[in-house]
Parts: sequence; structure tokens; C-alpha cells
Amino acid sequence: MIGEPVPPWWPHRERSSVVVSRGLHWHLQRWPAPVEGAETALLLHGTGSSAHSFRGLAPELARRFEVIVPDLPGHGFTRSPPGQALTLPAVAAAVLALLRQLRRRPALVVGHSAGAAVAARLVLDSDLRPRRIVAVNGALLPIEGPIGRLFSPAARLLAANPLVAPGFAAWASWPGSTRRLLEGTGSRIDPLGERCYRALVGNPRHAAGALRLMAAWDLEPLRLDLPRLPVPLRLLVGSADRTLPPSHAGRVQELLPTATVHELPGLGHLAHEEDAARVAEWCLAEALPGPRGARDARARRSTAGAQTTRQRVGA
Repeated sequence: MIGEPVPPWWPHRERSSVVVSRGLHWHLQRWPAPVEGAETALLLHGTGSSAHSFRGLAPELARRFEVIVPDLPGHGFTRSPPGQALTLPAVAAAVLALLRQLRRRPALVVGHSAGAAVAARLVLDSDLRPRRIVAVNGALLPIEGPIGRLFSPAARLLAANPLVAPGFAAWASWPGSTRRLLEGTGSRIDPLGERCYRALVGNPRHAAGALRLMAAWDLEPLRLDLPRLPVPLRLLVGSADRTLPPSHAGRVQELLPTATVHELPGLGHLAHEEDAARVAEWCLAEALPGPRGARDARARRSTAGAQTTRQRVGA
């Protein structure tokens, strides 16, 4: 196998392979079509994660689809040249080139967090027309407020410092560090998942790849283009998400009224790792109750506005 070896204990290691495409050494995991002629599902993980995050969801979807789960450039076991651009359009173009090499046109694309932005950009910039995109706590729009204005410049400064990634990896090796990071997402995942994240964040190459991607990330063009997304978008929102506020889905729906929203009560940012069966159900469902999804989004926006008003009055 070309590139960094996959540990023997890694989830679904037997599904791993390496595909070289345009200078990228892609690590991907694949589940074969359950029956002849079955459609393909593409699963795209978020920043700082890897294909392992779909360890529960991929087998669920493999009952209906051929499933392809790559590690995104610079993440997990996918090697990326240091000078390679990791902007959103560049990552989407790299995924498209991989799909063309594999001769696959997915009928379902599931993206978690930043992976949802890659999925949307992939469809907007190509002739791929999956039946739907499912965004699990999808980070599709720029972060609002002062944090959003500072995010990209801060990430660029960190990515430019060659000592940051090794330093972060060293910090992550301390007992409890990874667990605290995971707790900050509002999710509770299994010990195997925690072990995977501990191995990833403790790897300087992976940490550097995540920083490079964050430094190059700009969602403003996607915000402008999202209203012309040519395929249905389904937004799954963890009510306990501490990374991305549930109101984010409401902002997306304001831009794209045809998007449907379904809340996942009690689940955090890593909802697909906490309850893969529940997420799979909504990935496979032919239709969501649109009016209910719209009401849920409006209710969340109304609640968020009321809370903000109360805070201002209290201040």
C-alpha cells in the first residue's frame, strides 16, 4: 500500500485501498454493490476527521448502495503534496477527479460538517446530479459574528507556523485531551471512535492538513451560489450540537427554501457517529415532511431570537 499504513485496529481496514489521482494518494474505503446495478453513495467527512467517522453509517447504507468513503486531502491516510491547494473548489475538484477515475456517479452524497460544503460545491461545479445531498450538521455558510471574521486569518497564521501542527499533536497525546475535544462537539461516541480521533490529532501530518484546509476555507462564494443548487438538499440537525448552532440550518433554508430540515434530538455535531441507524433512516427516506421541516427551522430561529432579546434585556 502506498503512503502511511492503516493500523490493524482501524475500523473496516479490510475495506481500505489506495487510489492515485492527480498527484493525490487517496485512502478510501469501499463497500461493493449489494446487488447488480445498485447505485453509488459517496460519504464525505468533515475537517479534522477521516473516513472512520462513517464506520457505522457506511455499513447501514451498503444494504442499498455501493458505498465510497475517501479520506479528504491531507486528512487521515490520504497524502497531499504540501503545495497543493486545499480551497473548497480545489477539494471538490479533486473529489470529482477521483470519481471520474473510479467511473462512478453517486446517486446519494452525504456530507458531514465541512464535507457538506464539499458535496454542494461538487454538484454546483460539475454535471453530477445525485438524487439528493444529505448534510449532517452541514457547515455550508460563513460563521457569523466576530468569530467568523477572525476564523480564516487566525487559521492562516497557525497554518503558516511549522511548529503549530507538531505542537498540537504533542498536546493531543496527553491523556484526556482528545476526550475534551470530543466533548466540545456535544457528542458521545464509542471508545473505538475516540481511539481513532486520538490517533489522528496526535499525527502532525494530519493536524497540518486540517490546518491547511481551514486556512484556505472560504464559504462566501458558496453562500452566493447555494440558491442555484440543482438537487434536493436535506439538512439533518443535531439538537445538542455545540460546534455548529442549529440555527445554521435555518440560515441555509432562507437561501434555499426547497431544502428540508429534520432535527435529531439529543445528538451532537458527530450525530452520524452517535446514532448511525437514525441518520441512515433519514438518508434513505424518499421524502421528508417539508412543511414540518420549515416550521422546525422557523421555530429554532424564533427561539434563538427570543433568547438573544432576553439576554440583551438582562444585560
